[in-house]
Amino acid sequence: MDKNKVVFLFPGQGAQYQGMALDFLASGSAGVKKLFEQASAIFEKDAEAWLRDSDADTLKRTDVSQPTVTLANLAAAAYLAEQGWKPKACAGFSLGEYAALVCAGVISTEDCLRLVKARGTAMQMNADRLREAAGGDASAAPGMAAIVGLAPADVEKLIAQWGVKDLYAANINSPKQVAVSGTAAALTEAETRFKEAGAKRVIRLQVAGPFHSPILADAAEAFKPVLEAVSFSDPKVALYSNVTGKLVASGAEAKKLALAQITSPVRWIDEEAAIIAAGGFEACLEVGPGKVLQGLWKDSGSELPCCAAGTIEDIGKLL
Repeated sequence: MDKNKVVFLFPGQGAQYQGMALDFLASGSAGVKKLFEQASAIFEKDAEAWLRDSDADTLKRTDVSQPTVTLANLAAAAYLAEQGWKPKACAGFSLGEYAALVCAGVISTEDCLRLVKARGTAMQMNADRLREAAGGDASAAPGMAAIVGLAPADVEKLIAQWGVKDLYAANINSPKQVAVSGTAAALTEAETRFKEAGAKRVIRLQVAGPFHSPILADAAEAFKPVLEAVSFSDPKVALYSNVTGKLVASGAEAKKLALAQITSPVRWIDEEAAIIAAGGFEACLEVGPGKVLQGLWKDSGSELPCCAAGTIEDIGKLL
């Protein structure tokens, strides 16, 4: 495998686990050590201890998972760089797009860490307000559900056709799965309607809020001034967008899309298709915790392999 002909794919929220990325820090990597020092200063807490001591329930919190998963993604990328890996293109799933912005030279590592800290806080506060408005009952608050067994185009068409209030396609994950966001009432109605339309399963997701939908407009508004203060450069490496599913042409576009991404669907299958169509790659690497993106890539049907690169052991197997 040519180390200069790979695509870095960065996972998002939900990929986290206790102790992620600590193997990179323990390796003695200078780049990873510096990264953890930067993160500790920006997060205002010991980043190593945060990843080591946070249990699964703590890591599920949006204001915890966003900074910690991003740190893990960047640690994997830093270690890969020291091993001579240089991506020809990059993309990130939802939150993972921030590590991709660093990978593509659009924003600095420090700005990335500041942004995900602010983004996670804004989205957690929005989710908390929605839950409080529902009387503190998480099951009555807006959330998300996975629709399994219907084509993405059919899901979006049905949502438009039904006109169900506050129901949105949120994550266009694969030809076999779409996640929708909505109010509790909208999701309850959608479960019945999607099953009648032929869905194999409708699974309510255990997430903090209705991500990638207009219901998070307050979070986008709170995040906007923080984002506006950050300088975005033109991509130096091919960078694909969640919002458009296409290449990002400029830093100005990247900044605009970063704000829109909070309330817009993640068009992951379009990104995968664009990467496949571009050609010239020998593999995709899932640079960060978990194996979710490898599974989604397999569903794309592409013969281009997608390999794990979220631990030192994973990276050691690549060659």
